[in-house]
Formats: sequence, C-alpha cells, structure tokens
Amino acid sequence: MLLRELSEAFGVSGGEGEVRRIIRQAVEPLVDEVSTDVLGNLIVFKKGFKSGPRIMLTAHMDEVGLIVAGFENNGLIRFSKVGGIDDRVLVSKVVQIGDKKVPGVIGAKAIHLQRPEERKKSLKVEELYIDIGAKSKEEAEKLVKLGDYIAFYTKYEEIEGGLAKGKAFDNRVGCALVIEALKKEYPYPLYGVFTVQEEVGMRGAGVAAYKIKPDLAIVLEGTTAADVIELKEEGYVTTLGKGPAFTVMDASVIADLKIVNFLIKMAEENQMPYQFRRFTGGGTDAGRISLTREGVRAAVVSVPCRYIHNPANILNLEDVKNTLKLIELFLVDLPEGGLS
Repeated sequence: MLLRELSEAFGVSGGEGEVRRIIRQAVEPLVDEVSTDVLGNLIVFKKGFKSGPRIMLTAHMDEVGLIVAGFENNGLIRFSKVGGIDDRVLVSKVVQIGDKKVPGVIGAKAIHLQRPEERKKSLKVEELYIDIGAKSKEEAEKLVKLGDYIAFYTKYEEIEGGLAKGKAFDNRVGCALVIEALKKEYPYPLYGVFTVQEEVGMRGAGVAAYKIKPDLAIVLEGTTAADVIELKEEGYVTTLGKGPAFTVMDASVIADLKIVNFLIKMAEENQMPYQFRRFTGGGTDAGRISLTREGVRAAVVSVPCRYIHNPANILNLEDVKNTLKLIELFLVDLPEGGLS
C-alpha cells in the first residue's frame, strides 16, 4: 500500500500536483481510462464485465496547510492557513515551502521574552512566522514567493500496537484505499476519483460527480478519533481499532441509509468490526456529490485517525485493512439493480 509515500507527499489544497502524479503512476496499469479535469481531479474508470449501476469510489488528495502571505525586512515569512487548523498546534513545527520544498521552522517570541499575561494565552497565527534562515526580505524572496503553499514536514513511521503515525492521513489513507481497491475486477462500471480542494469547501467533488453522473457514491475518508483523555466514551467520535466508521449524518450530508445498511450487512456477514461516526459536525465530499444534478445516493466510510488537521496523525493499520476488505465486498456483492 502506498500510504507512506502518499502521507509524505506535498499536497495542500489547490497544490495537489505531487500527490496526483504518485496516484496516476500507481493506477494507470489498473484501469481502462485516466483523465484529469480542469480543477485537477484525477478520474479513472474500470469498465466492469456486465452492465449495472455506475459507482463512484472517491477520496480527496488535498491536505490542510499554509500559504505564504508576506515577508518581513529581516527575512522572516508571514503566512495564512489553508483549511481548518488549530493555531495552537503550529509553533515550532517544521515545514516545507513551495515546489522547491524550502525547509523552515514556525517561530514565535521566546517564552523568556513574553510578559506573564502573554504566557496565559495561546499564540495566534498572526503572531507567528516562518524562519527559513534568510537574513533579509530580498534573500527570502529569492527562495520562496507570495502564494507558495506550505506543508508540514512529518515522516511516516509504524509504531507500537499496530499503529502508524504520519501527516495528512485525512485523506491520504482514503486515496491509498481507492488505489488498492482498483487492483481487483468488479462487475459494474467503477469510477475511481481523487478529488482536489476538499479542505477548503469540497470544491472538486461536485465537479467530478457532475461529469460522471454516478448512480451511487462511496466516499473514503480519514475521520476524527477522539479516544483520548478528558473525554467520555460517547464523545470519542470514533475509536482506533474498532473498524471502519459509517456516517449516518454530518454537517454536509445525510447518508443514503440503503447504502449504509448494505455496508452493515456486508460487515456482519463477514464478521468484520465496524462502528458509527458519533458526531454531526464537519463535512465531506459526500455533501457535494449528493447534491449534484438530480441528486446522487452517497455514503461515507472512514478510517479513524487521531489528531487530524495536525502536523502528525495516528491510525490503526488493522482498521485500514478492514476498510479495504469491506469496500471490496461491497463492490463485488452490490445487486445488479443497485440498492433501489
């Protein structure tokens, strides 16, 4: 599975080129057609061996990150956020800037220089800067430019307990799962779609769905797992190690319950663990896809991830395996007439 390479790739919303190249190289031998649309969505197609529902299996390529917003005379770089990032996680993080991947560190006023009242407040993005070692504005501008994307620099690593840590598991884990699913043959026409700009408004998915006109769509995601201290179990959203998570409703979509119930049936018949995403905030590409043209039946299957939208995330590799197995079963066993 390409999870390591995808996790470490540079792909902030609107700058998904490196991720798209990795995926395209992986999927070209597996499919009948490959195309990229105007926005940058990568769309692949497998014909299947009999007629039936047109299925859209999709995951977004982009990750949350930053963008160069200005330069100080001393060479430090000001930046803005791209997507939803908590300001509190930014200070002291290592980043890469632009196509050249210029290394830098997010800095702030040292604690020794802060007044007592300043130490009681979390730092805001406006108080932070990126240090790339430049000694002047002119020197900094030779290395990076306004509008360059900035990604966190985090190495993928497998750790204790069958877990993995890395960046951008939201949603490189979904991309890895779509790639793996495309390695098998299925009866019905299947579109694998790797979308852009999900983190800034689910922009790519609606365009792709309009073009494809699917009968149903499955969105694969990395979702919040808050199974940590200071929260009661009902607030965990999802839990690592308890299998793929099904969404019933979130802020963007009410999932098609026939699809959800079929996924549950597949999981139970094959004695696979599953759980429900217990939180109605946030949204996914399913929200845009479901409202395309006359409407599309859509559902979301997620891999639980701790610390999403942060410089480092953690997931359970067994959850990834079970999610893949479930999606493969769904694509093979889906009735010829769909789920009408």
